[in-house]
Amino acid sequence: MLKYFDSTYAGHIDLENVGYAGTPVNDRRYPNEQLATALQKAEKTAQALDRLGYNTFWMAEHHFQPEGTECIPNVLLMALHLTHLTKTIKLGCGFNITPMWHPLRLAEDYAMADILSHGRVVFGVGRGYHTREVETFGSLLIDQAANRELFEEQVDIIFKAFNSESFLHRGKYYTLPPEVPYRGYTLKEITLVPRPARLPVECWQPIQSGSQRALDFMAKHGIQGVIGGGSAEGGIVHKVMVNFQAAHARIGKHIELGERLAIGFQFYIADSIEAGMREAGKYYEENMKMFGELRLVRALTDEQIAAMRDPKLAVNTKLPRIEDAVKAGGFLTGTAADIIEQLKKIEAAYPGLSRVTVTLPLGTPLSVWLEQVERFAKDVMPAFNAGATVGLAAN
Repeated sequence: MLKYFDSTYAGHIDLENVGYAGTPVNDRRYPNEQLATALQKAEKTAQALDRLGYNTFWMAEHHFQPEGTECIPNVLLMALHLTHLTKTIKLGCGFNITPMWHPLRLAEDYAMADILSHGRVVFGVGRGYHTREVETFGSLLIDQAANRELFEEQVDIIFKAFNSESFLHRGKYYTLPPEVPYRGYTLKEITLVPRPARLPVECWQPIQSGSQRALDFMAKHGIQGVIGGGSAEGGIVHKVMVNFQAAHARIGKHIELGERLAIGFQFYIADSIEAGMREAGKYYEENMKMFGELRLVRALTDEQIAAMRDPKLAVNTKLPRIEDAVKAGGFLTGTAADIIEQLKKIEAAYPGLSRVTVTLPLGTPLSVWLEQVERFAKDVMPAFNAGATVGLAAN
């Protein structure tokens, strides 16, 4: 039964001339003052979502993007700041890209955020998809097998640190602690100080390939999964739902279909489905230009990727359109009643599903973003007994 509605903001500034025919992503460059506006947008968005009764506001960790597309480098720091500007909403790390961190620094930082926020900061981990970010930090991404191997060892360490009063780790990438002399003895174990106040730690991870190895790893650590939304291909992926349930069964844990998962959708409320596609189409295209070639839309050809970099090629190349996304179920649009109908079908199909994450495509300006999340909260969420605090919006 759907009862939690979240929203996601990856940190884009207001962009001009969006869409396939607009400015290529690689041609965008903005001054620091403009790039920093992403932080103010996060503040305004968090305050609106808090007032409107959303459960969690998710932000994404990204680095080195003068194109103005994902401009929040430290979501733990941002989330803790936002707890001082909001009242009840949770602030989610969607996601901390673990290969860009030392796992113990990430564990420490989250533990502090958990304690200081009184549990309002939600942990999340991911492997990364920008080579410019991950490889610049001296880690692995182009070598996908090594990236996954490193990620898994790091997450193992993080959960050891969270759940054990003291621990040691001997792996391929880390020896923790090193056996060094310390105060007259040889160091054998180490303690995370402080540890999170709330155990077990609620942790989320994006599901991309949905391989058995990945889903088994999530089940082992009790990590919950996000399918679609934002930068990923959207819509219900039934096979992932079934395989996630099977991964838990392999460790002797029964979960309902959809349980411990969240489904992400892009959305746009309008007077009709056709009007929604017309009004949001350019934002959808800008989103696809940014994310299409970053391993997140697997069906794209080299020709299509090249065309999305060049407006002259785009006009003569068959590219993904918002109509395709709406038909596939990853983009919800139309009237509030249309969107409620689509979500009710999903709710009926997946009895364990309790959480949906809604967002707008990268490139959507702040004014439109705020207007849309308010319409969704007032006109859609009450149909699911969610957004009980929506009435406070008028206060």
